[in-house]
Amino acid sequence: MTVIQAEGLWKQYRRPHVKATSVKEALLAFVRGQRGYDEFWALRDVSFDVQEGEAIGLVGPNGSGKSTILGLLARVLKPTRGAIEVQGRVCPLLELGTGFHLDLTGRENVFLNASLLGLTHRETAARYDSIVDFAEIPDFMDSPVKTYSTGMIIRLGFSIAVHVDPDILLIDEVLGVGDEHFQHKSFGRLLDFKRQGKTIFVVSHNLDSVLQLCDRAIWLDRGRVIKDEDSREVITKYKRAVWEYEQQLAEAKARDVPSG
Repeated sequence: MTVIQAEGLWKQYRRPHVKATSVKEALLAFVRGQRGYDEFWALRDVSFDVQEGEAIGLVGPNGSGKSTILGLLARVLKPTRGAIEVQGRVCPLLELGTGFHLDLTGRENVFLNASLLGLTHRETAARYDSIVDFAEIPDFMDSPVKTYSTGMIIRLGFSIAVHVDPDILLIDEVLGVGDEHFQHKSFGRLLDFKRQGKTIFVVSHNLDSVLQLCDRAIWLDRGRVIKDEDSREVITKYKRAVWEYEQQLAEAKARDVPSG
């Protein structure tokens, strides 16, 4: 069953280059005909279909459009052109801990964040003990989150997200969060999701993790799809392209160095 269908996606952002610190400065820039922004296309005619249970890695250099695709899938962005349809409950693991209220306790934040991810109060209460056990911070759940370490916030944020029981899981550069113990534990949980037939989208520069988790990979560059194939094929070609680019840079640098 097709759970994601993207057709001809284009996404444009505006990058401001005239910095007005007041209304007066903004009006003066307008009168002088100074354009206040540049248009930047983050995605250019991107299309793909995803079947239920597929695990897909998005690879490519920074600025290639990977996170923009996740934003569209999470419904926090809208395409400038094209259409995208997503079937099922989506859970984004984009920035763990985002949305936590620092003055609220860990317990209160569990219920707050779970509600934002689509769980009812009753559903969250039924999963609360499991969330706390996975996060491994039972002695701190009634303390304000502002007293937590970064690692504790990461563990709690990840634990809430994976207990939502999503149909589609979106992961953006969070495979390497936390200490080594928690990284191993969290990656094992993602493998469990895969075995359960969940659909997974992963953005990561850790290509070994992408290979281990994903069967298919989409290589993006400057907003366009370069390859959409078996993950091992795509990553092999991507690594080769990166190596060739680095060689070109090294050769150019060597030519610029004056001889002794």
